[in-house]
Amino acid sequence: MDTDPRLKQSRAALTLAALGIVYGDIGTSPLYAVKETFSPGHGIPLTTNTIIGGISAIFWALMLVVSLKYVVLIMRAHNKGEGGIMALLALATSACKDHPRQYAAILFAGLAGAALFYGDAVLTPAISVLSAVEGLEIGTSAFKPYVLPISAGVLIALFSFQRYGTARVGLLFGPIVILWFVALGVAGIHGILQAPAILQALNPAHGLGFVTQHGFASFVVIGAVLLAFTGAEALYADMGHFGKQAIRIAWFSLVFPALALNYLGQGALLITNPAAVSNPFFLMYPDWALYPMVALATAATVIASQATITGTYSLTRQAIQLGYLPRMSVLQTSAKEMGQIYMPAVNWILLVVVLAAVFGFGSSSSLASAYGVAVTGTMLVTTFLTFFVIRYVWGYNLALCIAATGFFILLDLAFFSSSLLKISGGGWFPLVLGAVMLMVMLTWWRGRRILAARLQTSAIPVQDFLASLFKYPPHRVPGTAVFMVANPDAVPHALLHNLAHNKVLHERVVFLTVTIADTPWVPFNERVTVESLGNGCWRIRMRFGFKNPVDVPQALALCCEHGLDFAMMETSFFLSRETLIPVIGDGGMALWRERLFATMARNASSVVEYFHLPTNRVIELGTRIEI
Repeated sequence: MDTDPRLKQSRAALTLAALGIVYGDIGTSPLYAVKETFSPGHGIPLTTNTIIGGISAIFWALMLVVSLKYVVLIMRAHNKGEGGIMALLALATSACKDHPRQYAAILFAGLAGAALFYGDAVLTPAISVLSAVEGLEIGTSAFKPYVLPISAGVLIALFSFQRYGTARVGLLFGPIVILWFVALGVAGIHGILQAPAILQALNPAHGLGFVTQHGFASFVVIGAVLLAFTGAEALYADMGHFGKQAIRIAWFSLVFPALALNYLGQGALLITNPAAVSNPFFLMYPDWALYPMVALATAATVIASQATITGTYSLTRQAIQLGYLPRMSVLQTSAKEMGQIYMPAVNWILLVVVLAAVFGFGSSSSLASAYGVAVTGTMLVTTFLTFFVIRYVWGYNLALCIAATGFFILLDLAFFSSSLLKISGGGWFPLVLGAVMLMVMLTWWRGRRILAARLQTSAIPVQDFLASLFKYPPHRVPGTAVFMVANPDAVPHALLHNLAHNKVLHERVVFLTVTIADTPWVPFNERVTVESLGNGCWRIRMRFGFKNPVDVPQALALCCEHGLDFAMMETSFFLSRETLIPVIGDGGMALWRERLFATMARNASSVVEYFHLPTNRVIELGTRIEI
């Protein structure tokens, strides 16, 4: 069985690991959230009442969005233990297959949310590392010219290290993040003792007043408050790796208390010294602790960035296996953890775009304007998809489903609409990235459907073909031929070409179809089904979960239980390689999209590598198809 990739670890070990991976992003939000909430550009005066109100808004945003929405509600909407927007999309679409209109809306929304996640994946390393290195400016302005080069150096080192995997440093992540949260909490307590009046922020009335009593400025400032819970989606996305119990324990026992104390402490500092609004986080600490905190903050932001990068790999692999992106090279970096992978193409493209964001925006404050759109857009889609899960998967009545998700949708809409005000100031950046990714995913998904339809029109039923073939059987040669075909009821083009050119048939012929289920894991005992077609011909269907490695030779070994043994040195794999020809007026997509699809198909990674086939046993036969 491989339905669960997690090793059997104690809850304490899982909680420690969750601290290092799950909470890096949201744990580094204090570096910039308070500074941006009270930015002078919002036009809200920095008085004791507004400071208390702003900190209250941040505290209750964490309480409502993270604690209540994600930790209590959303983490219940899992796909056999797996979370994340792709897992949720697979669950929601499978439940609504019989509702075409809802299916289309769910698919578009889910892909849009996934596309926005890529914008988040670019901005998280950029803003996190840049905000940490900017702490050097507090000690002396002489460091200011070096902030961008140092940030770029840290990011280049981080992305360059990805090919070695995170297993070697994974054990260090948890303790470093614990030290980080302890430092947050201790500084917060010290600040609160200087101005205990800040504890009034625990009253939600102050937060509500802050976001409603300043006219249009209140609406604008909501877009800054949301910076406090960036990274909340990671709680849900990493649920399958650590389990919801470990994530919940870590949140309520350490992360939330440390964050709350630190935000209260920053508010207390602003009450006693309003000029500290230029960088309230680092100014909380005494001079002797400044540079150690810059170093610790940099380590914490690297960990936060690491979590986002690996999350991007995971999301991309899921999108590939669910049919929304073309095949890409996926390298396993750990023999024990299936979740630890490295995708070279994704890694280097991500680094280039991250560096472009760092140098293009130039400061964490400028990046903050771009950050909110991607975060809140993904969160809104997650809530939207959750409605369909609890309605059609759990079977709850409509009124209860609306009540359970309606409040959070309104809350997400408030944050999302506020973040849209920042489009001209940088919010366009993640929207452009998201639009590009959405178009790529929709084009690939639509193109594959068109290609399947084209192949279906010329398909020959396999049973009829075999009945006709064995009336006058061709010469049989030793060995096993495995013909891979998308449609299990159709004759593979590779078989037709082989018969036409070589005039022979292997003594054992296997028609193999691989499908990816809409569940994350398919156990070994459900992996293969075998059907005899007579005359030494067999039909095998393989099912993999969208998080299972697609290893065909490994799965073929399971066929011995069905009376089929495969010796790889006596087995040849025949593949059909389609050459796509875009044409005008074929009723498919616009010509430019057809050309994009053909380009992606041409540059997709090798199907041999994707299926883990032995390269010296593969024969590819081509065919031209108009789309």
